[in-house]
Amino acid sequence: MPFTRTTATAAALVLLVAGVAWAQQAQPSGRLAYPAAQKGDLVDDYHGVKIGDPYRWMEDLDSAGTRAWVEAEAALTESYLAAIPARDAIRKRLTELWDYERYTVPSVQSGTTFFTRNSGLQPQSVLYVADSPDAEPRMLLDPNTLSKDGTVALSGISVSDDGNWLAYSTSAAGSDWQEWRVREVATGKDTEDRLEWTKFTRAAWAQDGTGFFYGRFDQPPAGAERKATNFFQKLCYHRLGTLQSADPIVYRRDDHKDWQFSPEVSDDGRYLVIRVSTGTTRYNAVFVRGTVKDVVAAERVLAIATTLGKPVNLLRVDVPPSEAQILVKVRFANVDRAASSDLGVDLASTALNQNTTIGTGQYPAL
Repeated sequence: MPFTRTTATAAALVLLVAGVAWAQQAQPSGRLAYPAAQKGDLVDDYHGVKIGDPYRWMEDLDSAGTRAWVEAEAALTESYLAAIPARDAIRKRLTELWDYERYTVPSVQSGTTFFTRNSGLQPQSVLYVADSPDAEPRMLLDPNTLSKDGTVALSGISVSDDGNWLAYSTSAAGSDWQEWRVREVATGKDTEDRLEWTKFTRAAWAQDGTGFFYGRFDQPPAGAERKATNFFQKLCYHRLGTLQSADPIVYRRDDHKDWQFSPEVSDDGRYLVIRVSTGTTRYNAVFVRGTVKDVVAAERVLAIATTLGKPVNLLRVDVPPSEAQILVKVRFANVDRAASSDLGVDLASTALNQNTTIGTGQYPAL
């Protein structure tokens, strides 16, 4: 049987289960002595009902008490794992299994080829670029050099259609927050562009390569950057060479605080497809509107359709009555002819000017 990534994972699981079982047999019969958590005397009064919350103090992640308790828990866990007799053998075998050179499938943009390579045990794969099929690949971005302690990860990449620009995002210390930068492919140097307070988003380039769409949140209160709950994601457009503060909001929904937007520009560069989701639910909504070229020309296009699948597999479109007056006829690419025909018949048409407020969403010109 050929050795594959799945084979390596299965072998690792077998080793891990065997090691834990061995450790359980080797452990003393007594229970583990977990660190004691101090109980506070805080009591909340909810409409006359008193509810105790003795561990509220743990919500302050940076307090000395919380840090001490977490460190004690970590020390206990490490002492248990260190007692597993097979631990060194598991580490050695996993290292052997993962130590092999691997590549991703190349992606081509306007004749320029992009791919990642891992020499074997690199924490993160390195992004390479080749200017032509016969050219020697050169390193474009090594995420292993983003931080000295290895706590900064490459969390997203997007190459412009002309192959001239790379938008890439990084995440620090396991956070969901992404910070986007832009690198010129020809020189390998970063521009001054910096986008903060983004998460759960991708960068979708305009066809002419002058900028890209992305989702962002409002900046959290000072000190709560990693603690506050984030709502009301906004879809914005960033034009290269400008400050993030100048990025216009392309789409927002103040009536749905938990909606998240993922942008994608159609192959012909004319339409912006917005996939809308809520957490990990199976259901999604699809929004389509004119992209940069159309907005500048005041050719506004917007369609809202709720579907159970992806746009390319669209079989049925249900339009809520409240949305019918804002829909315009739109062409969907890569869908069944029957579905396209249904769209043309079912969607109402109306003229939208360059600065139209639709429901609770404001769409300024770019």
